[in-house]
Amino acid sequence: MKPHLVCVGGEDHALRIPFLMEMRERGFRVTAVSSGEEAPFQRHGIAHRSYRFDRFATGASNAGIVGKLRRLILELRPDIVQSFDTKPNLLTPLAVRGRAPVIRTINGLGWTFSSLQPRALALRPVFCCLQLVASFWTAATVFQNRDDQTFFERYGLTGHGESLLIGGSGIDVGAFVAARRLGPSAARLRQEFGLQSAEVVMFVGRLTRQKGIPTLLAAIPKVVAKRPDARFVFVGPRHSEGPFAVDPSEFERFRSHVVVLGERQDVPALLGMADIFAFPTEYREGIPRVLLEAGLAGLPIVASRMPGCSDFIEDGWNGSLVAPRDPDALADRIIELLSDRPLAAILGSRSAAVVRERFALPLIVDQYCDLYDKTTNAKSQDGSVRSRPATAPRRDLADPRLGGMRG
Repeated sequence: MKPHLVCVGGEDHALRIPFLMEMRERGFRVTAVSSGEEAPFQRHGIAHRSYRFDRFATGASNAGIVGKLRRLILELRPDIVQSFDTKPNLLTPLAVRGRAPVIRTINGLGWTFSSLQPRALALRPVFCCLQLVASFWTAATVFQNRDDQTFFERYGLTGHGESLLIGGSGIDVGAFVAARRLGPSAARLRQEFGLQSAEVVMFVGRLTRQKGIPTLLAAIPKVVAKRPDARFVFVGPRHSEGPFAVDPSEFERFRSHVVVLGERQDVPALLGMADIFAFPTEYREGIPRVLLEAGLAGLPIVASRMPGCSDFIEDGWNGSLVAPRDPDALADRIIELLSDRPLAAILGSRSAAVVRERFALPLIVDQYCDLYDKTTNAKSQDGSVRSRPATAPRRDLADPRLGGMRG
């Protein structure tokens, strides 16, 4: 019988449909569990089960989610469980509790380890304690960048499960290229949005403060003073971002130089009309999918020197890295790339090659399949999931240095 893989994620889990389809091609029976819409999974013939949670809520409200997940796991009877995203990574091992091997993928440490707000600082030790508890029932922990792996290993948060690095969930290069070919042309899109002769600087992602939107907006006056034809296009959801959403009035201040498209399904085509991709995130990313897609599109990239971004971009070789929250440095790099198109083309072509060589979907899935085989074989040999409480010495989880990693 085909091994049954249950993959648990949050509201953006549909972005991993190519990953799940490739797993199905490799012989797995796949079920997705998410807090997002079911329709995208149905369109691709992927079984889907729903559960709901508020990603901004903390505390006792999560207890009911653990019970819901536990009932789902008992019903689905998986051979292996894969979790992504912060809350699913914490709640899934607690729900499964050894009924099946759990692989959790840490795709960034997010706001808690990026923000200097008192609430974020207070939550860091809590987050670490919860991760340690979750590690008791985790067979392996996958990291998407070196900084997160180093952090977890330093504080003993992986338990006795395996720790390994796999760069993202993979980019389906063929599907991306096809979407660009079948979508509207760059000229048509530029005409539609009134950008015919503009130098387009594009951002794609959640329209939240943590993604550096205020920093990019603050860079606009300096850029347009040197490049008056520059226009800034923002693509991504805002209404789903709760207290972190950028207020529309902040975009309105720069309305003559800004186009806000909101959430779109044609990102590959939209990237085709951009001259530069700007990603000034203040967030501890995993490896941002949008950064890989922009790289595959051959765009020169200016990004923050943050975990995840610096695992893909090598400053000066295939893009530019600047300090987060530094609009002047961001503006200077954007101006430099708009002024030197041959350099911009070289950086973009190198990024496209890196995506194809290191982040293509089959390469990533190969690594996950090897891990799943190793994990299920280990279970079949001893009849139990190899995940036990951590006993190795580790630093005090109340140590203020928990926030001291790069980024």
